[in-house]
Amino acid sequence: MNVQIKKQNNSTINEDELINLSKEELVSKIKALTAHNFQLKSIIAKSEITKAPKRNNKPFNFAKCTFRKVLLKILYLGWDYQGYVVQEDTTNTIEHHLFEALIKTCLIKSRQESDYHRCGRTDKGVSSYGQVISINLRSKLLNNDQDNIKEELDYCTMLNRVLPCNIQCIAWSPILNEFSARFDCKSRVYKYFFFKGELDIEKMRIGSNHLLGDHDFRNFCKMDVGNGVTQFNRNITKINIDLFHKWGSNKEDYDSYVITIEGQAFLWHQIRCIMGILFLIGQNRELPEIVKELLDVDQNPRKPEYNMASEIPLNLFECNYDDENIIWNYSEISLNMVLENLKKKLTYSSIKANMLMYMINDLEQKGFGEKKKTYFSDFLLQGIKTKNYVPVMKRQKCDSLEDKIKHYTKRKRIEINNQ
Repeated sequence: MNVQIKKQNNSTINEDELINLSKEELVSKIKALTAHNFQLKSIIAKSEITKAPKRNNKPFNFAKCTFRKVLLKILYLGWDYQGYVVQEDTTNTIEHHLFEALIKTCLIKSRQESDYHRCGRTDKGVSSYGQVISINLRSKLLNNDQDNIKEELDYCTMLNRVLPCNIQCIAWSPILNEFSARFDCKSRVYKYFFFKGELDIEKMRIGSNHLLGDHDFRNFCKMDVGNGVTQFNRNITKINIDLFHKWGSNKEDYDSYVITIEGQAFLWHQIRCIMGILFLIGQNRELPEIVKELLDVDQNPRKPEYNMASEIPLNLFECNYDDENIIWNYSEISLNMVLENLKKKLTYSSIKANMLMYMINDLEQKGFGEKKKTYFSDFLLQGIKTKNYVPVMKRQKCDSLEDKIKHYTKRKRIEINNQ
């Protein structure tokens, strides 16, 4: 089944289209337009304030340069950004700052001419320790001398000098011209960090093991049918829940755990939906077998409404490739600066955590909160929390995949060719 996405002119919306929209679609469109206008005003206002007089510098002469295809490994703390991918209505994205740095250092002439591919796209608030991009960069070596890596430009140091401290390049590797960071990636590894609280970790492990293997994950993601995604089979090859940091012998609730999930590719919000269900299992609100029920799309073709987990603890940790020619080059000077910056952030974050712990301890010693179970995961579950818990499988269901396909086909957003 081939899916074609029909491009629409977003600048105008005719009256017939508006009449045919549902109430939810109208509300969503109004919110999007309001946010779009607000962000555009902010961008215009900021550009007017920061606009500097043009210099009479001569443009960089790329005609005299040689270029080489490389991989760049990018670290970023995404908590304060609007996601990885460039967006029309904001400059606060990882990709925007990355290309701004690439152009400022004259490593590329333009994005369009750089043969750029990213391994993964992360949403608003999501971080990465191992995002990988492939791109053609300026080289100071001649084409017949590009094996002399020690004499090559120090790409990481050059970029890190102009990148925000929350976005840094940590390694680079030469690659063949036909290599793609996206299409040649063999597996992606995500990590999600959380406090134990009163969670039953063993039951979460039992539930998570049902996710291993090739399954239809339509009930564990946001179905992006409007953009042509109609196939939801993905293969999870590894999933582990491990103790990451032990707070102390008397504070087991504050022990940190990390779940590691590896697969070739993932769906929109798949990890966060998985964590939403695993937290409910850990809270003993659902049995581990609910995972098997949600994976059985024949019996349960419509996704129940449940809250996915926060984006803040999620990290695209590693992108793996089979190519034996990939040799990561690290700049000691640059990485020492990155490390110092991370330690500085850790220092302040730890001090804040200790201060909060001191306050919590004092209030608990006064007898407050003693009889209440602490589910820290409740703070990570988004959406409205009902007073009386309703089992997931008894909740209102979303439209089925087939209904969504019919909906977007009728509105001429996609075309389905059954071949």
